[in-house]
Amino acid sequence: MSLEGSAVWLLTFALHYALQLAVLVRALTRPDREPASRLAWVLVVLAVPGLGVVLYLLLGEVNPGRKLLAQMRGVHARLPKMPDGLAAVEVPAPLHAVFARAAVVNGFAPLAGNSAALTTGSDEAIDRMVEDIDAATRTVHILVYIWLDDANGRKLAAAVIRAARRGVTCRCMVDALGSRIFLRSATWAGMRAAGVHTGTAFATNWAPLRLLIGRIDIRNHRKIFVIDGRVAYVGSQNCADPAFAIKARYAPWVDILLRVEGPVAWQTQQLFVADWTVHAGEDIADLLAGSPPPATGGFPALVFGTGPVGTPNAVPDVAILALASARHTVILTTPYFVPTTALAEQLRATALRGVAVTLILPQRNDSRFVGLASRAFYAGLLRAGVRVAEYRPGLLHAKTLTVDGQLALIGSANLDRRSFELNFENSLLIADPATTCAIAARQNAYLADSSPVARETVEGWGLGRRLLYNLAATISPVL
Repeated sequence: MSLEGSAVWLLTFALHYALQLAVLVRALTRPDREPASRLAWVLVVLAVPGLGVVLYLLLGEVNPGRKLLAQMRGVHARLPKMPDGLAAVEVPAPLHAVFARAAVVNGFAPLAGNSAALTTGSDEAIDRMVEDIDAATRTVHILVYIWLDDANGRKLAAAVIRAARRGVTCRCMVDALGSRIFLRSATWAGMRAAGVHTGTAFATNWAPLRLLIGRIDIRNHRKIFVIDGRVAYVGSQNCADPAFAIKARYAPWVDILLRVEGPVAWQTQQLFVADWTVHAGEDIADLLAGSPPPATGGFPALVFGTGPVGTPNAVPDVAILALASARHTVILTTPYFVPTTALAEQLRATALRGVAVTLILPQRNDSRFVGLASRAFYAGLLRAGVRVAEYRPGLLHAKTLTVDGQLALIGSANLDRRSFELNFENSLLIADPATTCAIAARQNAYLADSSPVARETVEGWGLGRRLLYNLAATISPVL
């Protein structure tokens, strides 16, 4: 090799390792990252130096782009945090910490005077929503991750079109990735032609160029439905049939949706207003003037919308504090279970101190990687006394947590790292025995259709299976 060639090689070598060192330093010092996540990234960068550096630059940071980030923070700062004429309400003492942590996320407060009704299933939930849209007089606001051009998707679209044609202001927004097929459909075009205001969250066009300004797999995973600023629907339901045509092999999709009225409808509307202002470019903050009438004898509740903008790890923090408040019974359902170390430890600690903890997951998961990673936690949970069950009939998509028949958490957030760090989610905390017991009854119906996971079975897994599950769990912080 010539002297000139050697110099070029040495310079390339030095630049490569300087970049690798810089990435390692960033991986180890990025704020609000778990030690397990730091270690996973260090291993990736060292194991595959060139590719590891590229992967970190693409996936290692939780940043939608500086301009968008600044815009989101500006909108959040100027929107009101409390409905006119209302004040925060005290929640039962054992739940103070849970509500206080959730309140920090958006600056909201627990509000009294809420009522709720649990829909019986996906089809009935859509039918009930259509009834409310057909009765709307002022506004219809919908924001979902997935809208499909199927029976339920078209039924909801038709109701929105009817409302728009009679003069109701209708705004519908979908995530550009989750609803990419629907955005090209005749139904979406028909909604626009009928006068429905439409928008997309986190556009995916020019994706390679967007890699240069921010992470492109940050998604809006929220499920928000608000009619006349008075009625809201909160839960796991997208605009789709239970058959879920795009992943039919895992059907039926089993969802849960709560119809709520009262001040939390205003809080849900505020989340929609913020997302619409940022992504659709229309300032509709004036819709937050006034407040829905509180229900007589209604219960205290609080909405919180999480995402990369705001306080980190709010979802696992709220779940951890809810578990810490438990005295008798905890039931959790989630389709995707890849907890933080702290959440996994709290689940075990709650069971070890005598609380009956039940975790229900789908037996067949549409995300194979998440399904593998979830099973890495089974042995530790079962040893601590957590009851683990796998739902048989389809993809259990409901995200729920109930505690002692007194506290419920329901919304769009899964108990996985994507919902904790990357996705924009919306959740509802409820301090009401009647509503909590209704959700718990639904959880127990899921449990009746589930197969218990025996500790002996898990302890009998072979070396290959245990390696596969634990490798998936180890890599999960990177993804």
